[in-house]
Amino acid sequence: MYTIVLVEDEKALSNLIKIYLERESYEVICFEEGKKALNYIGSKADLWILDIMLKDNVSGYDIIKKIRENNEFVPVIFTSARDQELDKILGLELGSDDYLTKPFSTKELVLRVNNIIKRVYKNTDKKIVEYDEYSINLEKRSVLFKQKQIKLTTLEFDLLMLFLKNKTKCFTREEILNNVWGRDYFGTDRVVDDGIRRLRKKMPKLNLEAVYGYGYRLV
Repeated sequence: MYTIVLVEDEKALSNLIKIYLERESYEVICFEEGKKALNYIGSKADLWILDIMLKDNVSGYDIIKKIRENNEFVPVIFTSARDQELDKILGLELGSDDYLTKPFSTKELVLRVNNIIKRVYKNTDKKIVEYDEYSINLEKRSVLFKQKQIKLTTLEFDLLMLFLKNKTKCFTREEILNNVWGRDYFGTDRVVDDGIRRLRKKMPKLNLEAVYGYGYRLV
């Protein structure tokens, strides 16, 4: 059973999300206060759902920073009443996998959770993939460069896998969205460009080529 940690200070919404997720056979742990959520970091969690604005002056941004400082690369979904492009970009920069603006459909949230869980925790036969001087462990979802670990978010890792498994194939932004973010993603394709940019920065020897007017490919 996968464990979902929900940090949401609106109790009615928290209870509703919990009911829907438990129907999908997830274990759901709820926190209304950011400080209590911070104390839980390091315990079992397969996915976090974080409200950005919390009442105790600990934001969702604070929580994801602590998660990443703890070397945990568990997927994270942000929820927020703020629909600003800058907030979404900041969330992605901090390592989130998705961003939902309130009010949102609980069914949509569950679909996104299901997509991320399937994508991140699906089994694979081949455990190690080599590219240039990078060694990618598919089971541990880790990347080494000259024996030094490169910290990728779950989305960045899945983006990397899409290109490694389809070398030289050119993908449109829409195809990348469907394969990595899932067909239920309703945001703009700008997240693709942001994801590629972050991946290039962390893995400069990864030769991701932009094909003008079309998309991207690994060469």
